[in-house]
Amino acid sequence: MGHDLAALVLTVVELLRQLMECQAVRRFDEETLSPEQEDRLGTALMLLDGRMDDLCEQHGLSRSDLNLDLGPLGPLPADPDP
Repeated sequence: MGHDLAALVLTVVELLRQLMECQAVRRFDEETLSPEQEDRLGTALMLLDGRMDDLCEQHGLSRSDLNLDLGPLGPLPADPDP
């Protein structure tokens, strides 16, 4: 049960991470960020991505284990394993 709960929680966190990344890309494309904001946002996203790898490893999961079928919306796209 604990493994399933960890997978569910990490799936939700991964979904939020991907949504934040999409929002950041949109803001980069629209050029609404200062160079300093771009640097900080890029660094934060890289750190979060690394932390997700750490959490998956701690719980014996891979990013592909976090693939969630959202029904008519389709699957949550999981990052490929390194």
